[in-house]
Amino acid sequence: MQSNNNNRPNGIYISSQGYKVAIAQISYNPHNKFAGAGMITALYNPQVNGQQHSGSRLKIHKGSDILQVGWRVDPTLYGDIKTRLFIHFQAGKIHCFNTLCPGFVQVNHDIPLDTPFMNISHRGGEQWGITVHIDRDLSGNWWLLMTPNFTRVGFWPQSLFTDLKSFATNVDWGGVVYSPPGVPEPPMGSSQFPIENTLYDAYCTDVTIVNEKGKTIEVDSTITHTDYPYKVEFKELSHGAKDKYFVIYGGPGLWATCAAIRLARWAACFGPPGLLPVFPECCKLGPAPTGWCELGWKSGRISHYVS
Repeated sequence: MQSNNNNRPNGIYISSQGYKVAIAQISYNPHNKFAGAGMITALYNPQVNGQQHSGSRLKIHKGSDILQVGWRVDPTLYGDIKTRLFIHFQAGKIHCFNTLCPGFVQVNHDIPLDTPFMNISHRGGEQWGITVHIDRDLSGNWWLLMTPNFTRVGFWPQSLFTDLKSFATNVDWGGVVYSPPGVPEPPMGSSQFPIENTLYDAYCTDVTIVNEKGKTIEVDSTITHTDYPYKVEFKELSHGAKDKYFVIYGGPGLWATCAAIRLARWAACFGPPGLLPVFPECCKLGPAPTGWCELGWKSGRISHYVS
């Protein structure tokens, strides 16, 4: 198992309010000319609540124009908590998901743009993924390609864009979540931090770019950016009979972490004397919810959170 020495942290990336990312990206250069990019991304089903969403995406952009494809769990967009395919474009101040507004021209309806994925990866178990690409044609249209056979699903016409009328300058791969202000962040990816094992980690692999001459190039050097409380790495890892580059990312988020901490504090306050250290400040929290303390004592994990 080998580490990628070309991995450079602290990339130039500013997350929008409420959004957190864990991504690998091509080093920014205003003279970059990308005619596309691709990836295989593992499918997971992180738990979200209310207006939260969590997903994985390939993002191509230049200036204020953006193209994205991937999967997401988004009850606001879809009305359920299934893992579904999504596409998104931004052209200046116009934003649109899937075909909810004019823009994307779908030519193949065998792959619905909001399709739910029936087969989901499980940590340590069977892994499932999707292959997605965005490629620019000679007319300047940006095509969505899916499956290992590069099936053409549809395209965003060049006329939609200002900055993406020509080539893109930025590409990134990885995880993204959203949580409303004041609400702890949801899990991302596999809902656990990466451990450099693709049977357990959420990942993007076969990450590629297409240069201005139309040549597809495997990416072996990136800059990484991650927002608290998530993690991301760009690593060369063993995969079957060969080594491949992976963007491994994810984390439990603060929603799960805060719940565990609250549970630990309740048990510390109201548990039997001597079982756990007692924190006077947590007694201000009031009575413990029914069953929380019993669950905490039996789990044997409280000491992991209480220090």
